[in-house]
Amino acid sequence: MFKSIVILVLLSLCVGTGVWLFFIWAVKKGEFDDMEGPKYRMLDDDDEPGPGTGGKHDN
Repeated sequence: MFKSIVILVLLSLCVGTGVWLFFIWAVKKGEFDDMEGPKYRMLDDDDEPGPGTGGKHDN
C-alpha cells in the first residue's frame, strides 16, 4: 500500500514538472504575447478570396 502511494506521488511530481517545463517553454517562445489579436483576426478582410471559397476567380 505504501509503495503504491510513493509511486503515485513520484509519478505525479514527474508529470507536474513536465507540464511546468512545457509551460515555461511556451512562454519563452512567445505563445502568450498577443492575447487580444486572435479574437479580432477573424474580422480582418482578406484582399482576395482563397481557392475553394466560392469567389468569382475559382475555376
